[in-house]
Amino acid sequence: MKGQVLKYKRVLLKLSGESLGGERGQGIDDRMLAFYASEILKAVDRGVEVAVVVGGGNIFRGLSGTGKGFDRVKGDQMGMLATVINSIGLSMAIRNAGGRAEVFTSTPMRPLAEYYDRDRAVSLMEKGTVVLIAGGTGNPFFTTDSAAALRACETGADVLLKGTRVDGVYNDDPEKNPAAVRYSELTFDKAMADGLKVMDSTAFALCNDNGMDIIVFDMNREGNLARLLSGEDVGTLVRSKSKTL
Repeated sequence: MKGQVLKYKRVLLKLSGESLGGERGQGIDDRMLAFYASEILKAVDRGVEVAVVVGGGNIFRGLSGTGKGFDRVKGDQMGMLATVINSIGLSMAIRNAGGRAEVFTSTPMRPLAEYYDRDRAVSLMEKGTVVLIAGGTGNPFFTTDSAAALRACETGADVLLKGTRVDGVYNDDPEKNPAAVRYSELTFDKAMADGLKVMDSTAFALCNDNGMDIIVFDMNREGNLARLLSGEDVGTLVRSKSKTL
C-alpha cells in the first residue's frame, strides 16, 4: 500500500470509549480492539503518522457520575484513569498485530506509561510508532474531545479525525430521523450556529482558532480510514473560517 498518494501525512484520531465496548458500549471488547488496531496499522503501513486519543465512557464518565453523588473533580479524575486503561488495551492490541505503540499520560504515571512530552511523541510518530495520549488534558472540566483538539494542535496534525459509528454530521439524529441529511462539509461557525453535535464548544473553539480541520466519519466500517486518508469523500469535513471552502 506504500507509494499511494496520501492527502494527510499526520493525523490525530479520536475514538470514544464506548466504541471499545462493542455493541453494549461497556467494558472492553477484544474484537473491537483488534479491529481498530488493524485499521490504524494499515494507515501506518502507508506512511501515515498516527496519534490516538481515546475516551473513557465505556468504563466511567465523570460528568454523569456527579448525578450519583460523585464530586465533579474526583469524577473527572476517574474518567481520566479510564482513558489510560483503554489506551493501554489498544496499545497491546496494536503490538499483538505487529505494530509499535507507546502510551503517554497527561499526568505522571510511571511505570504504567510515559509522561506526555510533545517532542518525544512526535519523534516516535515519525518513526512509525502509534502514540496514544491518555488522561485527557490532565485537568477536570475538560472532555477528551478538548484533549484531542489540544493534542492535534500540539503535534502539528494535518487533521483531527473523529471516528464514530455514524458516517458524518447530519442536520438531525440519523438514528432517530431517517430523513436526516448528511453534510459533506461545513464551517465551524455553521456547525455552532445550527447546534450540530460534533464536539464540545471548547474543542470547537480550539480547532477553529488554530485552523485545525475536523473530519467526522464512521470508523466502524472497514477501510473507511484508508479511504479518508487517500482523499475520498468519507464523512463530513468541518473547516475553520480561515480556510477556503
